[in-house]
Amino acid sequence: MTKFKICGLRDPDNALVAAKAGADFIGMVFVPGVRREITQEIAQSIIQTLRSELGSLCPRLVGLFADHPIDEVNRIVRQCGLDMAQLCGDESVEYWAYIDIPIIKQIKIRDEDSQPDSIKSASREIEEVRSAGHMVILDKYEQGAMGGTGKTFDWIIAKRLANMHDIILAGGLTPKNVGRAIQEVHPVGVDVSSGVETAGVKDSSKILDFANEVHRIG
Repeated sequence: MTKFKICGLRDPDNALVAAKAGADFIGMVFVPGVRREITQEIAQSIIQTLRSELGSLCPRLVGLFADHPIDEVNRIVRQCGLDMAQLCGDESVEYWAYIDIPIIKQIKIRDEDSQPDSIKSASREIEEVRSAGHMVILDKYEQGAMGGTGKTFDWIIAKRLANMHDIILAGGLTPKNVGRAIQEVHPVGVDVSSGVETAGVKDSSKILDFANEVHRIG
């Protein structure tokens, strides 16, 4: 069964919709200056709602960071009670070792490179992350972008990498294309943010549509 993660949630109601729809991971963005940045207070409200409503059935709660000071990551992790940290910047393997909880490391794929070059380079990065005991999420590379771009990349590259490694697929997924993505790429998980938004705000009906499509394809 393909797992799914919904990122960029900013209010308890939509987070609860996502969790009850079967999301395995709920992502909250702590990257300064990005559109979906969340305060600790709002994150704590979301987390309290999810854990009080769902108890042991609560999804894993993920904080998204990008080149933050290690002490700041661990402080937010501790104060919010996060389960995982998704690292979206240029954090090194040495950096990972100092984070207090399990990691999802974002690896960005460049469409402008040839497929063999992209696959070889990304495979080395994935192997480094996986050998350190962490999870990998693939997203599209875009100059200057921190975190997700909301755009797809070459799924042929993603499929080749998914044949070699366990990966979560991100980048431009929506309720309309996630089924095809799962069938073509065979990732262990899929990630969505802008694909379940309307006018930049999470849309509960799109969240449900996305969840239903993931479960239908499986």
